[in-house]
Amino acid sequence: MIRLTILTMGVLLMGTAAFAQIIAAQATAQEMTMDNKVFVGYQGWAMPLRQEDGAKWVHYGWRGQFKPGFSTVEMWPDTTDLNADEKVPTDFRHKDGSVAYVPDAQNPKTVNRHFSWMKQYGIDGAFLQRFVNPASNPRERPSIDRVLQNVRAASKANGVAWGMMYDLSGVKAEDIFPKVSTDWKYLVGELKIRDDAHYIHHRNKPVVVLWGVGFNDNRPAPSAYLSLIQFLKNDPVYGGNTVILGVPFYWRTQTRDTTTDPSLFEVLKAADVIAPWPVGRYGTPEDALRIGQTERAPDVAWTTANHLDYLPGAFPGFSWSNLMKTRDKTSPFNQIPRLGGRFLWSQAVSAKRAGAKMLYIAMFDEIDEGTAIFKVSNDPPEGETPFVTYDGLPADHYMWLAGQIGKMMRGEIPATDEMPKR
Repeated sequence: MIRLTILTMGVLLMGTAAFAQIIAAQATAQEMTMDNKVFVGYQGWAMPLRQEDGAKWVHYGWRGQFKPGFSTVEMWPDTTDLNADEKVPTDFRHKDGSVAYVPDAQNPKTVNRHFSWMKQYGIDGAFLQRFVNPASNPRERPSIDRVLQNVRAASKANGVAWGMMYDLSGVKAEDIFPKVSTDWKYLVGELKIRDDAHYIHHRNKPVVVLWGVGFNDNRPAPSAYLSLIQFLKNDPVYGGNTVILGVPFYWRTQTRDTTTDPSLFEVLKAADVIAPWPVGRYGTPEDALRIGQTERAPDVAWTTANHLDYLPGAFPGFSWSNLMKTRDKTSPFNQIPRLGGRFLWSQAVSAKRAGAKMLYIAMFDEIDEGTAIFKVSNDPPEGETPFVTYDGLPADHYMWLAGQIGKMMRGEIPATDEMPKR
């Protein structure tokens, strides 16, 4: 007796064309939500030579130099897969005396390679970090826009979603609305980023993230962001967006890293999604599982009760000793160890068990603070400057793990304490 699957029966009953339309509609609906997905932050800011003004070793070196003792990065990118025209020589040398090379974020081929990795390993999308003050600076803006256009092209070529995340660090209260609204009008009106086929959507609307609301490090009061949120949601031309707020980790209790300003909750309720910042807030797998119960589960309950969604974050590890040295400060090398991925996996498990439906990993390419998950070299240069490695694990280990986390968020594999084996 022949048994027909539901899929086969559907094709027979409706015809191939009609059934294909249904499948396409389902795919489109899936693209309209961030649920059941894993996202990464994408900096795209490491430039050996900024083309417009000749600035050298941007987000690589210090005082225009990048050599042993003059480094702001904590990890060395793996350049094995890169073509010759993607590799820039440095004054660093490997153990065998060979020249150490780095990539250039301005190179479209390299950005496309990054997005092809995301596609390969099952990372659903990337939020491009756009720092408001530099983006408003005529000297820096062209290079920032070049990276943006590279990201758009890479997203299209690889079918990987991308979205805009504004970093409001250092923006004065009186500049928040004019700077961001002007830039958003440019991005939407002139560049038409929301027309991109793979622009990130949630709640059936294009997404825009405002990162840096509610911290207690001398930032503007939360109320200073309210008019911008309302503009992004309600403006007849440039509104209609789902607004995500990047907030402190302890936002709900207004403790530790969070302002005590009572206007915070009015501002949070004006948005659509709350995204707490986790980097440096805990440091072990045990802590990660614990905060799932003490912080994340109550966060989910609060956001649900207030008709908001919840985007928890996770990070693979942390180290910024080289960066701090350039600021005449000290910080422990490999301050928060990765433990082969157990630390990252435990955070994702805690988020899933708390009821989260999506996850944001910080970051894809952040080598300044040692939080990158892209390919990092296990054979970094030798000398005065130390570099964190993946401890002999494959260079793609953390991208693979991010893909496993995506499967776990979708319920395809269980949220177990033990990390999946490759």
